[in-house]
Amino acid sequence: MKKLVVLFAIVCPIFADVQQYDGYQVYEVTAKTIHQLQDLIDLEQSGSYDFWNRIGFNAPTDIMAAPDQINQLTDYLSKSNIEYRMKISNVQQLIDRPKASAKLGPHSPRYNLTWDNYYRYDDIVEFAYELAASYPQLVSVSSAGQSYEGREMILMKISSGGDGTKNAIFVDAGIHAREWIAPATVTYIIRELVENYASHPQYIDDVDWFFMPLINPDGYEFSHTNVRLWRKNRRPNDDVNSTCIGTDLNRNFGYHWNEGGSSDSPCNEMYHGPEAFSEAESRVVRDAIWAEANRTKSYMTVHSYGQYWLTPWGYTAELPDDYDQMYALAAEAVVALTAVYGTQYEIGSGTILLYPNSGPSDDWAKGVAGIPYSYTIELRDKGPVYGFLLPPDQIIPSGIETWEAFKVIAENVAKMP
Repeated sequence: MKKLVVLFAIVCPIFADVQQYDGYQVYEVTAKTIHQLQDLIDLEQSGSYDFWNRIGFNAPTDIMAAPDQINQLTDYLSKSNIEYRMKISNVQQLIDRPKASAKLGPHSPRYNLTWDNYYRYDDIVEFAYELAASYPQLVSVSSAGQSYEGREMILMKISSGGDGTKNAIFVDAGIHAREWIAPATVTYIIRELVENYASHPQYIDDVDWFFMPLINPDGYEFSHTNVRLWRKNRRPNDDVNSTCIGTDLNRNFGYHWNEGGSSDSPCNEMYHGPEAFSEAESRVVRDAIWAEANRTKSYMTVHSYGQYWLTPWGYTAELPDDYDQMYALAAEAVVALTAVYGTQYEIGSGTILLYPNSGPSDDWAKGVAGIPYSYTIELRDKGPVYGFLLPPDQIIPSGIETWEAFKVIAENVAKMP
């Protein structure tokens, strides 16, 4: 194992102003041997660099380095004989690029969202309540709870009525703050379901939907106001005598918590928290899922990036007993998605395709809540250019193609016993 010089310039800074990324670079690296894979795992666990996606064997991993870390990173990679290439030469230039001008077309003037740009927390909440006001026969909105900083975590129910026994689908997004495309895509799908109900009533008449379009609101707002690439929530870790802030909410769920692929360092991007469900946000999501778990057949948590449709388990390479059925439904959904623009997704267990991660929400949803078709969906892109900094002009295409996949899930859920 190589000696690592641990620098927390990216992972654990104290921010008083807006974080700038001038001169920060992103490198694509590929581990092709077990030793190289372990070297990347050691590097990630050191907390020195910001790993933009999960480490995979013989698959690209993107690592961001501050200007004063670049030589150290490339030296480490060279000594490990790990292939690498510079993918983004200046992260700030991508952040500063002009806004898109794509337009959705006619929509309700009652809310701000137009899906031609990334919108803030207040806009997303406004969208939910205005949709409920305009379509009270289809949409209801409630507060599932509050985040650490006191922001409302909204839960949208989309249903045409009934006695509450219809099969259901539960969708959440935005668990990682910097993954802006996830809430944008999910709100697009909500709009399509509701405002175009007359064109496809079966997707609401036959299935009830539950959406939490933004489950890390504090981190999401912080990524807009201070640190564009913030990942975790915003609760201070002074309970474990650390000045670093935040827990990775997708390592905080209580099913095989802290069994690999997470960190016990509060300064690490994958810090799993002091205990399972230590965070207000993960508890709120847990309770919202539990309330409808007995009739929920599919849980989908929407992330970015990489274009993966992932199944449990995260904590082990063993597959669920019903993996073949899970894979078959995912494959059908991905075929429909790919048919729109040719966007290619990989399907499979996150541990096998990528790297173990214990404590994710989809493992808990399947392993504890008993929701059979639980998935993590990693949206655009594959990372050749943008990674987390996907241009706003890709929001609508992402929404259109992902909606096609969701239609397949809904058609199958409607027929399940």
